[in-house]
Amino acid sequence: MPASSWSPASWRNHPIHQAPRYPDAAALAATEERLRGYPPLVFAGEARRLKAALALAAEGRAFVLQGGDCAESFSDFNANSVRDTFRVLLQMAVVLTFGATVPVVKIGRMAGQFAKPRSSDIEILDGVSLPSYRGDIINGPEFSEAARVPDPARMETAYFQSAGRMNLLRAFASGGYADLHQVHRWNLDFVARSPLAARYQDLATRIDETLGFMAACGIGSQNTAQIRETEFYTSHEALLLPYEQALTRVDSTTGDWYGCSANFLWIGDRTRQVDGAHVEFLRGIRNPIGIKVGPSTPVDDLLRLIDILNPADEPGRLTLISRMGAERVRSHLPPLLRAVTRAGRRVTWVCDPMHGNTISTASRVKTRNFESILSELRGFFDVFGDEGLRPGGVHVEMTGQPVTECVGGAHRLTEADLGERYETFCDPRLNAEQSLEMAFLVAAELKARRVAAAVAVAAQ
Repeated sequence: MPASSWSPASWRNHPIHQAPRYPDAAALAATEERLRGYPPLVFAGEARRLKAALALAAEGRAFVLQGGDCAESFSDFNANSVRDTFRVLLQMAVVLTFGATVPVVKIGRMAGQFAKPRSSDIEILDGVSLPSYRGDIINGPEFSEAARVPDPARMETAYFQSAGRMNLLRAFASGGYADLHQVHRWNLDFVARSPLAARYQDLATRIDETLGFMAACGIGSQNTAQIRETEFYTSHEALLLPYEQALTRVDSTTGDWYGCSANFLWIGDRTRQVDGAHVEFLRGIRNPIGIKVGPSTPVDDLLRLIDILNPADEPGRLTLISRMGAERVRSHLPPLLRAVTRAGRRVTWVCDPMHGNTISTASRVKTRNFESILSELRGFFDVFGDEGLRPGGVHVEMTGQPVTECVGGAHRLTEADLGERYETFCDPRLNAEQSLEMAFLVAAELKARRVAAAVAVAAQ
């Protein structure tokens, strides 16, 4: 596919999956026209900085932490919810930095993650069939005929809420809230109240000693921006293409097209068709982009997708997000990883240990088991270790709120606890405690593997 054949609207000539059917075409066109006149939510320079950071992660010189809501909600639009998720991501990043001993690239599933693919077009409840809920940017979660009608006006609400969330995130990232000393104090609070405190204490102590050493050397918040501030990027699945097209802009400095709804956009496992509309749209924008890679992904399709989406083999351009499931990661990931490696393609591999581990309880409540999530992460690390490669990062669905949606963890949540605060309209998320626990365990895993590799090298 020659680049010259691409335009922001060329996806409309390709088959599309997971697309809503708007009953009022004129209202949809009018909404798209208004969105085209609104300012961009992100800028090309930010996307280029993220691309450079992702290129380092592909080489093992950085580690990606991508996390946030399964699907953001219009009703949960307030400063506290944005702050709390941002805070937990910062805490996780500090811990992972010490485990991986490389910079952590922080990407939120925030300020735009309003659309969700569904396994079925229809939802049935008590014998009543209605169109599935596809995220607040498309229709409403309430189980009523009126709520489930796709409404293009929701795209404008999503835009303005994304702008508000972006404003908060930029303020938190640069206004002192992200100060390393403050973040570490939050981690000490977590360690003190965790049932596994002794397990985490060593890492927390090492972080404390390092910050103390830096302060003694005169490196602190007052004179070092890297301690006082942080780089934070936004991302979401590029599912609703009319919205994405409306927010596509030409960069005035390069003349290239960028998707300006987020810094990083990805294609889901259900919309990665080689000849599909979503692949067509993302191939033409210059943002760093991702593809979800599930157990049903054929090797030939993956290689073809890499050729289409990153024909110039640009470092940092393409991230492959593995989502195999704990039971399949060791069998299904290696052939894909080896094929990409043999082809010499430069991509960043990240593990999504959430989507392949969703289960239903006897009462038909969706949940995820914390141990299954950790098992997939360990399997992902094992596969990369066996191939002599370093993993690029993790991608998780989580929240800063004390929800009870995933079972397990240090506080041993069970199915009986799910009803206490089960708040997601889509998939279950790790709560703040489980997210931090995962970060400490992953950091310990990364540290152990790094030490083992160094010992092996020294013994040669």
